[in-house]
Amino acid sequence: MRSILLALSLLFAGSARCRSDDEEQHLEHQQTLDRGPYFDPSASQNVTALVGTTAQLNCRVHNLGDRTVSWVRHRDIHLLTVGTETYTSDQRFVASHYPRTEDWTLQVKSPQQRDSGTYECQVSTTPPIGHSMHLSVVEPVTKILGDAEMFIDRGSTMNLTCVVLFSPEPPRAIVWTHDKQEINYDSPRGGVSVITEKGEQTTSYLLIQRAQPADSGKYTCHPSNANTKTVTVHVLNGEHTSAMQHGGQLRLSNPPFVVMLATLLAFRNHRH
Repeated sequence: MRSILLALSLLFAGSARCRSDDEEQHLEHQQTLDRGPYFDPSASQNVTALVGTTAQLNCRVHNLGDRTVSWVRHRDIHLLTVGTETYTSDQRFVASHYPRTEDWTLQVKSPQQRDSGTYECQVSTTPPIGHSMHLSVVEPVTKILGDAEMFIDRGSTMNLTCVVLFSPEPPRAIVWTHDKQEINYDSPRGGVSVITEKGEQTTSYLLIQRAQPADSGKYTCHPSNANTKTVTVHVLNGEHTSAMQHGGQLRLSNPPFVVMLATLLAFRNHRH
């Protein structure tokens, strides 16, 4: 008899716990619904975009219900979109919503640097709630270190250093040309190589060993996502060096770092 009573008590206790768990889950769900709309900051972050390349600001709103999502530009408190409708004469601003998701996206087509600033995703609660994000529109800048004209001695190592700045991502490729012809690193001439280091600042080193007068001309760095930059190189015969000095000082593209790189490359080529 005692065992039967014990079993019944355990059964009732288990049922009570199940009801308690179900009620707790229902209460949590109801509390979530009662909380109303709220933003997910992890999916609604600042954005950096390239000039001319479509920028996308994403806003994730939970428990939106029947409220409306709008986008406002802080600079001039200008209402850009309501729902998926554009409310500005600037048709570069387009709002979109993907069905069965909680994401509302503002696209800025062909953005310019003047479009940089703070944008707010607003929900039509009473009072309205909002989440702000910053858009940075950047234009990568290409530089070739040194002057626009470079003078080096015949037989020395030419180093041209191209730097790409302010790019949200490294360029996919950097192409070098000599007098508008793409440089062939496997040409019979030999001694021509390139070293590219990608990162927040991408640097490409063009190294030409044993420079000859035929190597004189215009060298241009062509990053895939930035403007080009050109430098004019003069390779001088020794007897004409003094005549070609510029501003009283001859500029040689042959710093210790380049000498080290050239030596390593020469050693590697010798081994092969």
